[in-house]
Amino acid sequence: MRTENALRHALERGETVFGASTETYSPTAIEVLGDVGLDYVWVDLEHGGPSPYDSTAIEELTRAAEVGDIELLVRLPKPEPALVRKVVDAGVRTVLLPRIESAEDLRPAVEAAYFAYDGDVGDRGVGVGRSGEWAGYVDSFVGGEDSEILVGTMIENQAAVDNVEGILDVPQLGFAFVGPADLSISLSGGEPLAKNAETVESAIDRTLAACLDAGVPIGRIRNDVASARAAVDAGYQIVRIGGDSGAIRAVLGERLDGLR
Repeated sequence: MRTENALRHALERGETVFGASTETYSPTAIEVLGDVGLDYVWVDLEHGGPSPYDSTAIEELTRAAEVGDIELLVRLPKPEPALVRKVVDAGVRTVLLPRIESAEDLRPAVEAAYFAYDGDVGDRGVGVGRSGEWAGYVDSFVGGEDSEILVGTMIENQAAVDNVEGILDVPQLGFAFVGPADLSISLSGGEPLAKNAETVESAIDRTLAACLDAGVPIGRIRNDVASARAAVDAGYQIVRIGGDSGAIRAVLGERLDGLR
């Protein structure tokens, strides 16, 4: 089983990583996305997919990622420590935590991913699972896991933007990712993104500046080449450039329109 988290190590080297989402949650799609050459697959368990408590389902996705030589970036439904422990034991290396409003919301969930945390004992336990090759407690596993885990936070509401400096100061936080749609709703009291785009971009710019100042990698969604390049030039290290269902619609839909 592959244990190195290539996504984490690329970010630590200052590199930019590109990924795509899977709305099908198909192991085959994950393999194909890896074969294309992407760095990661965004697996959104907040809004769809299998239950994050279903280790069997999560293990199938991690196996597909290993075959495709690609990392999974798994967004959980909530920043719950028990849930974090569950998915990392199933073999997930990169976890993204939603609905964060403060450092106090974030810290317990980050701590749950590590055996050692902030100079003390972390809140991850040892169990027999896929991440440890079903062996339970092994010195090399416990000693090596913390260098491969990567935990990120969404910045997707007004409170998170207001508290971004404190959030980014949480020990062993690996990255932040902006969520413009939810941020738009939070900033406007329910208005869609198009109604307050300038306000949202201002909040995103503040978040970007805070991340660059703190040395925390930051990501966002950019679905065309020009805007993705602009994001990289601005300092974004994690860029999501589409998804499997969107690619199907765009390519096959255009072909079908041409034929008809």
